[in-house]
Amino acid sequence: MAISETTQNSADERSRWLKERTAIWRNALQREDIESLLEMHDWRSWLSIGLNWAIVFGAMALVAVWPNPLTVVLALLLIGARQLGFAVLMHEASHRSLFSDRAVNDWVGNWLCAYPIWSDLHPYRPYHLQHHARTGSVEDPDLGLVRPFPITPESLRRKVIRDLSGQTGIKFARAAWRRSLGGMRQSAVARRAFIGVVSTNLVLLGALWAAGHPALYLLWVVAWLTTNTLVTRIRAIAEHALTPDGDDPLGNTRTLVPTLWERLFIAPNRVGYHLEHHLLMTVPHYHLPRMHGLLRERGALDDACVERSYWSVLRRAASKGTPREPQVIENPTGGQPFVRAA
Repeated sequence: MAISETTQNSADERSRWLKERTAIWRNALQREDIESLLEMHDWRSWLSIGLNWAIVFGAMALVAVWPNPLTVVLALLLIGARQLGFAVLMHEASHRSLFSDRAVNDWVGNWLCAYPIWSDLHPYRPYHLQHHARTGSVEDPDLGLVRPFPITPESLRRKVIRDLSGQTGIKFARAAWRRSLGGMRQSAVARRAFIGVVSTNLVLLGALWAAGHPALYLLWVVAWLTTNTLVTRIRAIAEHALTPDGDDPLGNTRTLVPTLWERLFIAPNRVGYHLEHHLLMTVPHYHLPRMHGLLRERGALDDACVERSYWSVLRRAASKGTPREPQVIENPTGGQPFVRAA
């Protein structure tokens, strides 16, 4: 009986502590702050989409003007990051916060963002909203992305090699092909998505052909198979892997404040401000830095999972068997484990 009472008291204390953690950030934002942060400015989204495509075409133009191995590598890095950028903007459309008009939001989210990178907003939306509703729990569909960490440095190196050599991308392409063909027989949405993927890529190829450089389309394909898979992996690690507490709203998701070069090559479209996104998931991406600033200056992020180096997070993720390896404590609920620094 005493053990049962102790367990119950411990559970009650944790429940109170989690409510206090939630109150920290909610009390830091006034109603006017939230209304301002949720306000959508469609021109800002058009600017983000236009900038993404401008960087893609700029990288291709760089290779067309100065074709050499260095410009090809630079272009692949830039295009791969922008392909992640389109995935980020599709993700925003899944929250219906890309454009104020829902029809425009979904059309642009698919035709200018998702379809060119062989993705589809409509099946992604319920999957992703489940992640938000059950973050860190055993019902989180993204839980498998964070549970394996930490891994050994050798394991991370092998993953990076597979990414940059195209092995991961080819695996994804085969799965996407099977999914597309299987879905086309059963779903009008899947048929529309397949048509969208093919037609948007044909438009891209046609535009490059009209410009006299059809071979530049290979940069788009090779980047999708290589550098895009690498930055997508880095994003997944950075957002939730080895965060301190899967139940804590300020500790189950990580914000990484990026440098300018990280924004260009790793973290496009404000994707690094992931903690803020989880606190208020319909805040448009262009308001997330301001939300971060408000929470920080009001003390709500003093004990939150906020870091400033992708490299340090990757080193910790690949620290198994080293002195840096953190202590990982299994969550009795089966959800995201608890992590304590080494």
